Amino acid sequence: MSPKPKMTSSNLDFYYGDFQALQDVNLEFHERQVTALIGPSGCGKSTYIRCLNRMNDLIPISRVEGRILLDDEDIYEPSLDVVMLRRRVGMVFQKPNPFPKSIFENTAYGLRVNGVKDKGFIQNRVEESLKRAALWDEVKDRLDDTALGLSGGQQQRLCIARALAVEPEVLLMDEPASALDPIATQKIEELIHELKELYTIIIVTHSMQQAARVSDMTAFFYMGKLIEFGDTDTMFTRPKLKQTEDYITGRFG
Repeated sequence: MSPKPKMTSSNLDFYYGDFQALQDVNLEFHERQVTALIGPSGCGKSTYIRCLNRMNDLIPISRVEGRILLDDEDIYEPSLDVVMLRRRVGMVFQKPNPFPKSIFENTAYGLRVNGVKDKGFIQNRVEESLKRAALWDEVKDRLDDTALGLSGGQQQRLCIARALAVEPEVLLMDEPASALDPIATQKIEELIHELKELYTIIIVTHSMQQAARVSDMTAFFYMGKLIEFGDTDTMFTRPKLKQTEDYITGRFG
């Protein structure tokens, strides 16, 4: 018997006003696995990942039909606490977005917003999160310095540490390395490998090579539809559909 998925979307449709951006997307995400969402620009990958923690709620003309379950709980239930949802389903964006605060305060931000006041607890959690984000050794002697003085790659790892500090169960990453140089990208990819021991990770990427390197499962989107989903090795060597093969081999997109 296969384990129950951590998150599931069933018959998911998403609209921006009259425009349907996602059509009938059915996907399962299992614990301690990395799933890559691939597809050409404008195919619905980022829209989909933002549905998973209700980030699209911030767009007034948007609406969702279908269901998304997190541990069997429908995240679009009107009674659901969205703040708590975003704590459980953390997000790292394409461009590093540290706050104009110290490295320490950036990492502690989510804890403070959630009402944590215990200084010792915050200190331990900040250190632990920076270690998990593979940043501690680089910043431990300058935690009071502004985060804006860090390199792009360090800033992105700091944003990952900030997401990890509130102990999410699922980590969403929307092209987390697209603004970074190759060395910083490699560090982020190594980090994803380590983090999947603890978290369910869903990553949007434009890079076929990155999807092949970091993910266990791959979902190929095209024009708002999920075209194919499966084990990454199989998808990249023996895809079921010609459309998938054409995209992966660079014939279009």
